[in-house]
Amino acid sequence: MSTPHPATLLVTLTGRDRPGVTATLLATLAQGGVQVLDVEQVILRRRLILGVLVTVPDEGGGALQDRIEQAAAELGMQVELERGTGDNSSRPSGRSHVTLIGAPLLATAMADITARIAESGANIDRIERMARYPVTAIDLHVSGADPEVLRTTLAEESARLGVDLAVQPAGLQRRGMRLIVMDVDSTLVQGEVIEMLAAHAGCAEEVAEVTERAMRGEIDFATSLHERVARLEGVPETALDEVYADLRLARGARTMVRTLKRLGYRFAIVSGGFSQVTDRLAADLGIDFARANELEIVDGRLTGRILGDVVDRPAKARALREFAAAAGVAEGATIAIGDGANDLDMLAAAGLGIAYNAKPAVREAAEVSVNVPYLDTIVYLLGVTREEVEAADAADGTDSTDGTAPTAG
Repeated sequence: MSTPHPATLLVTLTGRDRPGVTATLLATLAQGGVQVLDVEQVILRRRLILGVLVTVPDEGGGALQDRIEQAAAELGMQVELERGTGDNSSRPSGRSHVTLIGAPLLATAMADITARIAESGANIDRIERMARYPVTAIDLHVSGADPEVLRTTLAEESARLGVDLAVQPAGLQRRGMRLIVMDVDSTLVQGEVIEMLAAHAGCAEEVAEVTERAMRGEIDFATSLHERVARLEGVPETALDEVYADLRLARGARTMVRTLKRLGYRFAIVSGGFSQVTDRLAADLGIDFARANELEIVDGRLTGRILGDVVDRPAKARALREFAAAAGVAEGATIAIGDGANDLDMLAAAGLGIAYNAKPAVREAAEVSVNVPYLDTIVYLLGVTREEVEAADAADGTDSTDGTAPTAG
């Protein structure tokens, strides 16, 4: 025999926020001996919306309602009372987090996205702000739609609107320790290391043209790498030190790594660039794993050759799997971040693939596309708010403002 749903009373209080409002309402409810079934509170620019769902007292609740209305009047707030049955535990299956990121985030974009969610038959249960600057990030808690179907539904709309959007299944994995595997050139750092080296060889334009063709997937990466490296023959080894000194991290890179390491995340970099640079970068940032190509150096000069196998598109995906095994992390708990065609297999192999300021073909293939120039935006997709980042940094005296792109060295 099923248990009957209890009679309930939903109390919604709105008005100017001040200390003690919640305590006053709950003290009033306590006089009726009711059970609290659910509570939600939101504050926007000192305006409070407080909803409390309680059981109706045995005597029917008339006296309690009078006391609630009197308390609201004394607080100078408006109150709405609604009777019903049942608690607030029954929500549709298919729960997702839909994260919207814009710089700025226009009402037009939010209107269109929320309309598409409604048309899919889903419901928005809760809305939470993750960041207010340098981007606006809003997290929608959605139920009633399969996350994969919802992602497909919203992908074209977000591209049309020019906003970044991520759909992720709600669950423990979003909060668990994960491994983040990043590309380096034009992802973790600004620009391409090989082009910086090419400037020392006097062939920057030629190398940049080949790099662009490879990033677009028009030519085989391994072939393009050998072609570009051959042009570096004779460049002094000291050029690598100069290039490293000139590197600029992506804005927010240090914040992202620092924040997620506090939560137990592990990090890896996998690059089609060169270990002589990436190994130093990994040591600087506290990256756990690194893999890249090794330049051959003889008598203090580059020979124009690569030692060993090329870290190409398939090799990046293999590295992700190997690093996940070494870290004791399931492949489904990995996150890959990249921008070029060489990253596509890695993005596909990860539990979550993120195209970061990527080429069009990569944006179309990836589950999530981030197109703002702040790498720490990734933390908002993982349920971490800007306020939490700043509070953690303030607690240990760390400067949160690494959006000025410090040097890598």
